[in-house]
Amino acid sequence: MLHLKLATDPRWVNIVEKNIEEILTDHAWCEQKAATNAITIITLNSEYPDLVTDLLLLAQEELEHFQMVHDIIKKRGYTLGRERKDSYVNELYKFMNKGGSRVKSMVDRLLFSAMIEARSCERFKLLSAEIKDPELSKFYHDLMISEAGHYTTFIGFARKYGQDVDVDKRWQELVAFEAEVIKNYGKDETIHG
Repeated sequence: MLHLKLATDPRWVNIVEKNIEEILTDHAWCEQKAATNAITIITLNSEYPDLVTDLLLLAQEELEHFQMVHDIIKKRGYTLGRERKDSYVNELYKFMNKGGSRVKSMVDRLLFSAMIEARSCERFKLLSAEIKDPELSKFYHDLMISEAGHYTTFIGFARKYGQDVDVDKRWQELVAFEAEVIKNYGKDETIHG
């Protein structure tokens, strides 16, 4: 369903398990950034009522996920660390069209968002299957399902409103670009690292 070209090496989970506090902090900030991204898309494309409605719900859900991760951090006696730079996301951002029509920019932003959700979903699936911590295994399984829904929301709106854009071609270009980017990741205890 996700159409990713390169799967995460399962050994990444071994790295994550060595520093659960770090992965949880990184994950919390990823959820906050996802909520902010949804609000940004709304701000730039407020003339589409269904997009606004659905992305408001998505932003609220991302903030709920942020709270859920923060609750786990507190329950385990950890401290939410400072916000982390997400190099993976910053590299993906380079793919986006910076000029052109508003529609092309919107499609790229939606596809960029879908890609991040797809990779997060893939990582959550791996965590749910491989992490030895039963609480986190269930937690990441539940979030995997949610991320898959976000992925389809973003792809759906790109297809719906990308009238003059070959959305499927652009998606395939992004998938290929992401496959090259992700080769440099999977070595850190971060969601995309």
